[in-house]
Amino acid sequence: MITREDQEKREYDILSRFACKSADSKGRSVNEAKCSIRTDFQRDRDRIIHSKAFRRLMHKTQVFLAPEGDHFRTRLTHTIEVSQIARTICRALGLNEDLAEAISLGHDLGHTPFGHLGEQVLNQIHPGGFRHNVQSLRVVDVLEGDRKKGGLNLTAEVRDGILKHTGSSKPFTLEGQVVKISDRIAYINHDIDDALRIGVLSQTDLPASCIRVLGADHRSRIDTMVRDMITSSDGKDHISQSPEVKAQMDVLRSFMFKRVYESLDVKREEETEMGEKIITSLYRYYIDHPVALPLDRQEMIGENGIAEVSKDFVASMTDRYAITCYKKIFE
Repeated sequence: MITREDQEKREYDILSRFACKSADSKGRSVNEAKCSIRTDFQRDRDRIIHSKAFRRLMHKTQVFLAPEGDHFRTRLTHTIEVSQIARTICRALGLNEDLAEAISLGHDLGHTPFGHLGEQVLNQIHPGGFRHNVQSLRVVDVLEGDRKKGGLNLTAEVRDGILKHTGSSKPFTLEGQVVKISDRIAYINHDIDDALRIGVLSQTDLPASCIRVLGADHRSRIDTMVRDMITSSDGKDHISQSPEVKAQMDVLRSFMFKRVYESLDVKREEETEMGEKIITSLYRYYIDHPVALPLDRQEMIGENGIAEVSKDFVASMTDRYAITCYKKIFE
């Protein structure tokens, strides 16, 4: 039998000196007994996978609202793609795949229904604003598991990677840094793929410089970005990209924001208005009618306040559940 101790020893034997070793974890907010079989990062991964928030990702929009077709990405498929990219990079660099996988699987747990539209609406109407990475950390710390025992009680390394997967702050582990860039690699490329499928973009619309440097198709672009990260980061104490690839990746990201993420041609007016109306109406309804909240959420009002609890509940909804609740209450 291969025990946890065996695996921890093997990490020291085969991983890079820059890798975060399970045995060197900064630990959990609430101390608990070690598992005899799994490392701490493996336990974190399993706790995330078995959470209700993770299951809900399958019915949360990635970019396109209510697309007609079976092959468009959801938050769950995006999460799996990020995990695959991050693990590939970590394996090649001798970093800790288990840690990267746990961060990847947990990074978007706080996303709202209706994609970034839902996030924007809650950010406008909720006191203090709303950011999905902060909400993801709140999910694993408070909303899942036992609140009196630190929620899922994940390790500091996984919590840090979840919080800092977006924004200007850099994760303190190289594995967290890998996930941060892997998230961008994944969504830029699969959103292009979905935009081409739905007809929002054509192949000729993509910037010529990006095609020349990164590749002409989905597979080639991901391969270029992944290989570049591995080559640029090999033997270093930080994760980086070559200037040329990073520059073209930024061009492609800006192009996607202009042509897809913020385009009125993509976000059909009636769908956008309905999404905004559903999020806003449900948020305010639960503030005014706290007894309509599930009992476990009502129990949190005294400590967290009704606005925070209403925000948590609405943010946790899948697209279809938000629509169902709205129709039940208002129609």
